[in-house]
Amino acid sequence: MLVGRELVHILTDSGAETLVIYGPLVPVLEKIKENTQVKQVIVVDFAQKYEPVSDEIEFTTFLQTAPGPPKQVAINPAEDVAALQYTGGTTGRSKGAMLTHRNLVANVIQTHEYFKDDIEPGKERYLTVIPLFHVFGMTVCMNQAIHSGSSMILLPRFELEEVLETIKREQPTYFPGVPTMYVAITSHPKAEQYGIDSIRVCNSGSAPMPQELMRSFEAKTGGRIYEGYGLSETAPVTHCNPMFTERKPGSVGIGVPSTDYKIVDVGNGMDEVPVGETGEVIVRGPQVMKGYWNMPEETTLALRDGWLYTGDIARVDDEGYLYILDRKKDLIIAGGFNIYPRDIEEILYEHESVQEAVAVGVPDEYRGETVKVVVVLKDGKSATEEELIAYCRDNMAAYKVPSSVEFRSELPKTNVGKILRRKIREEAVSKAKQ
Repeated sequence: MLVGRELVHILTDSGAETLVIYGPLVPVLEKIKENTQVKQVIVVDFAQKYEPVSDEIEFTTFLQTAPGPPKQVAINPAEDVAALQYTGGTTGRSKGAMLTHRNLVANVIQTHEYFKDDIEPGKERYLTVIPLFHVFGMTVCMNQAIHSGSSMILLPRFELEEVLETIKREQPTYFPGVPTMYVAITSHPKAEQYGIDSIRVCNSGSAPMPQELMRSFEAKTGGRIYEGYGLSETAPVTHCNPMFTERKPGSVGIGVPSTDYKIVDVGNGMDEVPVGETGEVIVRGPQVMKGYWNMPEETTLALRDGWLYTGDIARVDDEGYLYILDRKKDLIIAGGFNIYPRDIEEILYEHESVQEAVAVGVPDEYRGETVKVVVVLKDGKSATEEELIAYCRDNMAAYKVPSSVEFRSELPKTNVGKILRRKIREEAVSKAKQ
């Protein structure tokens, strides 16, 4: 799903020598293979009609070459790396988070502990649309399902009609997803006709969940969305709204077992701020990565005295519920005011015509920065720039009101469906300078 230069970076940075690959993607590899250290290519083709392009080995043939059961390898679970989980690259160059065997197993146990009272071992059916190469898909879909003896209903990508038909046919009970998936289902005019009420639990992660979207989806499905929070660096779950006590829409819940967290001053990164005030959230626990592969300086910045500095701006309430406001890098400073994009986006999602919305800061001679929003409208709905700005003026402080609105048919997203805010911001800044 990545382009050539992105693949070259991950393959060379990791030092990968063997690649297991889906047959139709071999031509993509062939274009870049000479720029990598890959020596052996094992091809999986479900049609079993694969014809080698060069010296690849078909998976079934590869299995037949084994002289016997593989030898057991001694590992130190706390130190030995099980996976290099490359960050999504939404904030810059993709980094390989070193997740140990202990990190991965710990996070499965931590998350299972949260939902154990509602999981019937061997009976649940996980709708697995999130790619398994994504850390959320790996832990919450694959590893969780395996741990509880559940079924996985595997789909290669999110295509709305296929997903709805699969729900109708397979009747999943769990649906880990990202907000863009819930937007698509909620916006479908006949969603209820596909038996989506079989879904009891939805774990939402990877991106903020607008509260209006949560209300709309739950009204249609009867299921419950439990928003959580995590990072590639934490295998990934650190927080989730609990099933066993109060769920607070707008928050990402409380820490999963054995997870410490606090909000510290953005400036010095040390002083803990009072309850209710904003700062950077830092976390500590058995799921926190060992460090970044081949990046000692980045590791030193991210890991300090056992704490992972997330780069996310947040606050906690008096019961310990965490509210993620924005990425530290996404903060908009206009006329001396700190503006969090999510505050603006939450309001826009409540407008009857808005399907998706992103707020970014663009250069402004007077205020330093000003707010621009990029919007996708719902099918069959209409709105003008003036109308949306007036709507914002009626529903938020004057200093937060966008100065411009851009309409698009779709927004750029990562391969798991997370909106690429950085790309939208770069495009908006470039236009503002022209």
